Amino acid sequence: MTDILISEFVVLIFIFLRIAAAFAAAPVFGHSSLPVPGKLGLAFVIALILFLTIEKSRPPAEINLWYIASTAILEIITGLTIGFMLFFVFYAVSFAGTFIGFDMGLTMAQYFNPAEGTENNMIGEFLYITALLIFFLINGHHYIITGLAASYIVVPIGKPIITPQVFDVLIKNSAAIFVIAVKIASPIIVSFFLVHVALGIIARVIPQMQVFFVAQPLTIGLGLLLLAGLIPLYVFFIKNLLQQHEKNLFYLIKAMSY
Repeated sequence: MTDILISEFVVLIFIFLRIAAAFAAAPVFGHSSLPVPGKLGLAFVIALILFLTIEKSRPPAEINLWYIASTAILEIITGLTIGFMLFFVFYAVSFAGTFIGFDMGLTMAQYFNPAEGTENNMIGEFLYITALLIFFLINGHHYIITGLAASYIVVPIGKPIITPQVFDVLIKNSAAIFVIAVKIASPIIVSFFLVHVALGIIARVIPQMQVFFVAQPLTIGLGLLLLAGLIPLYVFFIKNLLQQHEKNLFYLIKAMSY
């Protein structure tokens, strides 16, 4: 009877480690504004629910320190991989804001992003917060929990996930960050390119004109105006990106089963 209780407790700890690691790397759950005890408490509650509802793989009859340590490391790696998957969209959105802010002349207007631990300009931070709000609206945090629950069906406890299929999925989605960022920023980048061409022509035609003093407020005002007009398009685009990456999360979990 004691052996059964110990094995059940070990399985619960392994489930908790995967969920806690996923929460540490996932958007929203991994935000630094959330207190660590709250994250751990939520992870333990979800781990307990999954422990009581999912079909679990049983540990071997003889549980030793090597088995516990190796399985714990594998569960942490699995959780970090699942949680990190959805962050690609947020990196791309923040990167697109960096492009836009640079063209608008707001390179010096830097904000510290506590979620990523990096500095970003105000446009990038605005788009990042917009993506977080859209993530909430489409119940993206529910998809993370659903994905974790589904992972135990195809990725049993203690199964190694370092496979070529997993690397292919991660590399493919990480390589798309730059492409997504350019797509988001391209309308404003093209508009500013035309503005710079026009200012260059004006500078050649009217040498006495101080183009720099005209260009700075013009680019900021035009950039804010274009950004306000493109917000509905950005909301639609980011929503589709997040929904697509939620599907990619399940592709990743499926790749872990090989």
